[in-house]
Amino acid sequence: MSVEIERHGDIAVMTFANGDLNLYTLELHAQFDEALDRLDAAPPRALIVRASGKLVTGGVDVAQFYARKTKADTLDLYDHMLTLTHRFAALEYPTIFAAHGLTLTWGIEIALACDVLMATPRAKFGLVERVIGLTPTMGGTQRFAERAGTARAKEFVFSGDLYDAATLERWNVVNRVLEDEDFDAAVLRFADHLATGPTKAFGAAKEILRHFAAGGVAQADAHTTAIAAELFDTEDLQSGMVSFLENGPGKATFNGR
Repeated sequence: MSVEIERHGDIAVMTFANGDLNLYTLELHAQFDEALDRLDAAPPRALIVRASGKLVTGGVDVAQFYARKTKADTLDLYDHMLTLTHRFAALEYPTIFAAHGLTLTWGIEIALACDVLMATPRAKFGLVERVIGLTPTMGGTQRFAERAGTARAKEFVFSGDLYDAATLERWNVVNRVLEDEDFDAAVLRFADHLATGPTKAFGAAKEILRHFAAGGVAQADAHTTAIAAELFDTEDLQSGMVSFLENGPGKATFNGR
């Protein structure tokens, strides 16, 4: 069981592993928290989240649910599980989830908390909690609805079926479907494109979109100008404007500060 981080320049690649099925357990959650703590101490300019092995994850270790004998203990567990998706969603730099195979329950919930979801054609996704009489507990229902709409979210959760990457790309859940050959390299190239951009400006865009998710256009509008104005003090904006005026568009080099 592990959550490892490799650095490729300004890009961090987080790879998780937990046996053949990569099941969610409290121990794996703790490994994620430790890895995220390390990123908080030295933030990258882009993050790729991926799994080792033949599949991304077969789901959650159901035994940890069954071990809870009271409703209060169950609530504590669910509240703790939800903190993991919150941590990924709160990161201030671009995040990419790379799905190369079967991605169930908590795996797609983490993927939906990331900014961009990329997948191979053979990847399949499902929120299959119906098989034990449960509903998704790590934000998957609402984050799926945020991308695909409530009707699609109901279908996805109610059916408990597996959906391929092409279908979810059509539903605006998966951002891009990339061929299996050289998938990791293609994701890394995309991450590099994001990592060379104005990282603070990307963080500002994420903050505006959080307001949009919480309160629509009106709430986002109420915060947009103040968020954008905070970028005045960034090196990237000041140097970017100078570069644009002196050299034209697309010539600026950003340092993420």
